[in-house]
Amino acid sequence: MKRVDRLLEITLGSLMALMVLDVTWQILTRFLPMSPSSYTEELARYLLVWIGLLGAAYAYRTRSHIGIDLLTSNLPPKARKVSQLFTISVCFLFAAAVMVFGGIQLVMLTFELNQVSAALNIPMGYVYGVIPLSGTLICIFGVTQLLEVLGGEGVVHPSGDQSAELAPAQA
Repeated sequence: MKRVDRLLEITLGSLMALMVLDVTWQILTRFLPMSPSSYTEELARYLLVWIGLLGAAYAYRTRSHIGIDLLTSNLPPKARKVSQLFTISVCFLFAAAVMVFGGIQLVMLTFELNQVSAALNIPMGYVYGVIPLSGTLICIFGVTQLLEVLGGEGVVHPSGDQSAELAPAQA
C-alpha cells in the first residue's frame, strides 16, 4: 500500500507542477505577445478536476479530510468501532456505486458519443476517467480501513500513528 501512496503523491505533485506551468504560460502569453494561448484555460480546468478527485482519494487514505468527531469521541469503544465500520462502509458504497459504476458509464458514454474538448480536442472520456479511478482508490483504501478496524487496530493513519480520538478509551 505504501507504493500506491507514493505513486499518488508523485502524481498529485506532478499535476500541480504542470498546472502551475500551464497558468504561468497563460499569463505570459496574455500579456507579453498580446496573443493569449487558446488551450491553457481548458487544460488548467481539467488538471484541477484531476487534482481535486485524486486529492480526495489521497485525503481519504491519509484521513486528512474534514470530520466531525464530537459524537463519536464520547462513545464507548465498542460503539465507536460500530460507528467507524458504518462510516467506512457508507463511503465505500458511495464510491463503488457513484464514482466507479456511474463513472465508468459516463466515460463509456462520452467515448461512444465521441465528445471532445473544445480547445484541446481530446476525448472527454480521458478527462472523466479520473472519476472511476479515484472511486476505485477510495474503495481500496476503504477495504484497508475496514480490515484495520475489524482487526482491532482502530483506523490507523498510513504513517502508523493511531489518532487519539480513534484510540480505545482507557479506564
